Amino acid sequence: MAVNKAMVDKFKFSTSQVFNFRPDSYLERTSRPVYGVVFLLPFLFFYEFGTLLINTDVLNHTQVRVVAFVWLQDLLKYLGFSGKFIWAAPAVAVVVILVALQIASGKSWRVFFADILPMATECVLLAVPLIVLSLLLHSTAAGGNVTVGAKPVAVCQCGPISSCSVTAAGEPAAAEGQSSVMADVVTGVGAGIYEELVFRLILICLLMMLFQDVLNFGKTGSVIMSVLMSAALFSAHHHLDLLSGRLNERDMFDWAKFTFRTIAGVYFAILFAIRGFGITAGTHAFYDIIAACLNVFIFGG
Repeated sequence: MAVNKAMVDKFKFSTSQVFNFRPDSYLERTSRPVYGVVFLLPFLFFYEFGTLLINTDVLNHTQVRVVAFVWLQDLLKYLGFSGKFIWAAPAVAVVVILVALQIASGKSWRVFFADILPMATECVLLAVPLIVLSLLLHSTAAGGNVTVGAKPVAVCQCGPISSCSVTAAGEPAAAEGQSSVMADVVTGVGAGIYEELVFRLILICLLMMLFQDVLNFGKTGSVIMSVLMSAALFSAHHHLDLLSGRLNERDMFDWAKFTFRTIAGVYFAILFAIRGFGITAGTHAFYDIIAACLNVFIFGG
């Protein structure tokens, strides 16, 4: 009975949120998993169709995919799924998981569509501190002149094509033209959804079970360890394929990048616990979108 209660507690943790907002207020409504489904559906469609349209002349029908997305596809292939279902399965998995969390939460299913625009605005505002932090860290690391290679780049992206994407066949994406702003935006949107699914919603829940149930750590210690470890793994996977152990030669290890992404991972974990999956994934996606646009149009990256 105690084990079941512990499992329920962790499942509730995955639905967020640590604060009890006033019932049916904006903050309470938009923290619900059902809002995550409604808010993220356009992002899911944008990513799916975007990867079908970008760079087809260069990649010869080899679509660029976010690593976390490919992990989900590989898992489903291992389980025995195949065909067209594999192509859309990760997006379906996001919706199914959020619907399951909504059912488990026992909260209202009612959605006010007038909340969607304020949610998008909130995500953009929540992305700003990460933009500022990235500028500060990389400026300090470069002695005031932020560069990657020979080009000035001001903002570290959590999910650009050069750092956290692979081809559908599992090989590093390295064709010319992949650094276009549209390709980075599409990939950033996918990273926002699927990295948050893997490293926050799924991984933190599993780590909580490990530390609290298996290793018998206290709840506070389990939360801290889970957040820090998930953040470190989130950062590391940009430089290293965690499943194959293969280094990412297009984004070699750099302390400034690793530190920023680890801090970003902690930030997203806190945001996830307070505001739920929809706002967290949206913030991650908008951060990558803003970073891609700044790097191309402002800093010439």
